[in-house]
Amino acid sequence: MRFSLFTAALCLFAGHATAQGFAGLGTEAAGFAMPQNPPIFDFPTDHGAHPEYRIEWWYLTANLTGPDGTLYGAQWTLFRSGLTPDDSTGWEASQLWMAHAGLTTPNAHLSAERLARGGIGQAGVTAAPFAAWIDDWAMTSTAPATADALDALQVGAQGADFAYDLALTATGPLIFHGQAGYSVKSALGQASYYYSQPFYTVAGTITLPGGTIPVMGTAWLDREWSSQPLSETQDGWDWVSLQFDDGARLMGFTLRDSAAPSFTAATWIDANGKSQSFPDGALSMTPLAISNVAGRDIPTRWRVELPEKGLDITATALNPQSWMAVSIPYWEGPVTLTGSHPGRGYLEMTGYQ
Repeated sequence: MRFSLFTAALCLFAGHATAQGFAGLGTEAAGFAMPQNPPIFDFPTDHGAHPEYRIEWWYLTANLTGPDGTLYGAQWTLFRSGLTPDDSTGWEASQLWMAHAGLTTPNAHLSAERLARGGIGQAGVTAAPFAAWIDDWAMTSTAPATADALDALQVGAQGADFAYDLALTATGPLIFHGQAGYSVKSALGQASYYYSQPFYTVAGTITLPGGTIPVMGTAWLDREWSSQPLSETQDGWDWVSLQFDDGARLMGFTLRDSAAPSFTAATWIDANGKSQSFPDGALSMTPLAISNVAGRDIPTRWRVELPEKGLDITATALNPQSWMAVSIPYWEGPVTLTGSHPGRGYLEMTGYQ
């Protein structure tokens, strides 16, 4: 659920910001393909880019722990936005790329951003062999040829005062959200194609101003693409990916709407990889505490409920000041979970003024 924030930034980068809808994604996407239901996926091709659609991303979040028990979080994201539905080359290429990297500690949140025009090799994604990159930031498959390309990844990025290098190994299957990967985002029917690999174990290093630290943990990768995923009046969202101590997982979001009730969706994932999608209204996310972050009032502790699964938890930010100070800023950081299903996860919030 990261549609508007990166498209707005890319529109500014391209010099043609739009005024209608939240970053223009409530407007029609003339000439671009639209997600169809039922979806048909083709792997490994669909791990790569889809220039016929307007927006797309490869979005990784990781909950990490150092040798002394200190908790950390890492984010690696590559976004693609198309000005026109083609994949031309050279300086006139219509594909724009943006990447965000973040590293969170209990006392600091560090972030960096990269922007690129497609077509000259500075940024892109290949499906086979799988590789996603912008400059020297990269997410590269290390899986054997007989396995899914996302089964094993090497991920690295660095900013002015941080870096990380992480090896990921999947221990479960890909998960398809919504109706077999067709994820509805509004009561009007806007939708995206959406699947995840939420079963990574992680080992690697993070580098902070004080030095390099070995870490271990878990990670979650989201893959999503669409052309018009939001309705005109949807103006922000609260999104979680949660990993519970008993092995179960949850993806859930609330899309806030200035003219209608919020729209929700969720996917419950059993420890064995069996998933169940829940429609609008099944998930409840209630703010419990507000923090002043970058001059904004932002909820940094939430009650998350999914009654059909007996879920009633409190998600608390590891660092309430997890502000991504990028072109279009937003909040993203790790959370700890208490209540019916303890664990750890990630929270993203956009559209708070």
